[in-house]
Amino acid sequence: MNRPFEQVPKSWHEQIINLLAERVVIVDRNGMILYINEGYCEFIGTTVEEAVNRPVQDVIENSRMHIVAQSGQKELAALQKINGSEMIANRFPIFENGELVGAIGSVMFRNPEEWRMYKTKIQSLVEELNYYQAKVQRDLRSKYTFKDLIGSSPAFLAVKKLAERVSGSNSSVLLNGESGTGKELFAHAIHNSSVRAAFPFVAINCSSIPEHLLESELFGYEDGAFTGAKKGGKKGQFEIANEGTLFLDEIGDMPLSMQSKLLRVLQEKELHRVGGHKPIPVDVRIIAATHRDLEQLVEEGKFRQDLYYRLNVIKIDIPPLRERNEDIPDIAKALLNKLEPKFYRHGLEISNEVKERLMQHSWPGNVRELENVLERSINVLDGKTIQLVHLPLYLRDQETKSKEENDGQSFTRSLSTPFRSSIPLTVQPLKETLAQAEKQAIQKALTMTNGNKIEAAKLLKVGKTSFYDKCRAYRIQ
Repeated sequence: MNRPFEQVPKSWHEQIINLLAERVVIVDRNGMILYINEGYCEFIGTTVEEAVNRPVQDVIENSRMHIVAQSGQKELAALQKINGSEMIANRFPIFENGELVGAIGSVMFRNPEEWRMYKTKIQSLVEELNYYQAKVQRDLRSKYTFKDLIGSSPAFLAVKKLAERVSGSNSSVLLNGESGTGKELFAHAIHNSSVRAAFPFVAINCSSIPEHLLESELFGYEDGAFTGAKKGGKKGQFEIANEGTLFLDEIGDMPLSMQSKLLRVLQEKELHRVGGHKPIPVDVRIIAATHRDLEQLVEEGKFRQDLYYRLNVIKIDIPPLRERNEDIPDIAKALLNKLEPKFYRHGLEISNEVKERLMQHSWPGNVRELENVLERSINVLDGKTIQLVHLPLYLRDQETKSKEENDGQSFTRSLSTPFRSSIPLTVQPLKETLAQAEKQAIQKALTMTNGNKIEAAKLLKVGKTSFYDKCRAYRIQ
């Protein structure tokens, strides 16, 4: 049976060698030249006929091919002076049936100038690689400290103080709070104040990753573990966060099948990559967060009780914005400072009327909704002070609603005292009243989702097509 290379026509061999390497020489065990290509002969100023069957050291200046053919030791990127210039060469021994039979050498660069040209070409790639490596390292650092957590209300200060106190511990922390209350900021701050601050902070949203990908994302995979797996395998988030902190956001949405695997890693402090058999030790502090009631999920059988107790060593309940409305002016100012560079603005202010209106709102979207409102206001702002007219319609209408409620109460009181006065009462047709309420609900949902119509439709629990039709009908962009 022929070996694979024997199937290649012999007439191709010379061309193949010249294409793979411009300058090649082959010697036998005694250092006699068996083959040298024309490119090498041109380089050293001779011909193939003159060079073949002669000792290599007599043909090539400062050659070490005969030494490699005797020692069997390869020599890579070796400097060799020829014709007054130093070239860079590789030399490899050749074995047949385990016996040393000769050596092959090739010239990589005929002179240092060629090497410098090559280095210049790859330098930009090296610099780009270094940039992305540095970016990855920056991304694995926590971005916020406790100074970035704004608020002076008693409820918020108590929570902040507890978080600062437990930062130095290695115990798991469970952050509980409504969406937009700043759970991730707390996680960053806790890591930044811990003994692990110099090591990675890795955040992963358990609800945003498909179930079939979550295991490989958390624990990594080995080469060939599945179709499309990256050659050489891939580290998971646990390995990347080793010696640091892993923030598991929306832990309540983690599938039950993954909960048992996560529990095992937390108990054993080691993991197995997908498709791997070797245990990999990991030392990671877990900070988990959720807006859901995990205790209720445990009762319903949707969350493992043993995992709940493993995560719920230190529980921190972050109050919603409506329970600390005295903090809203300070938070709004901090958010304005954050948004100013995005709009190339400076010195933006909030009027007292706007502050009062913001403090009256219930903020179902919490700080995230407040930031969206302020960003919307900056977009329509001419001067430097945000006034009521710059607020979204649903916030401006709060005053009208309050006035109507007061007027309604006054009207009711007047009915108990007949003939005191005649109060004109304007009533809109029901169809117009419903249309106005529907329009306000759509605008509010769009504000809370930062203009994302698909998410807004989900909030209102209406179909996407119906939602787009209503937006067109009410001329909502």
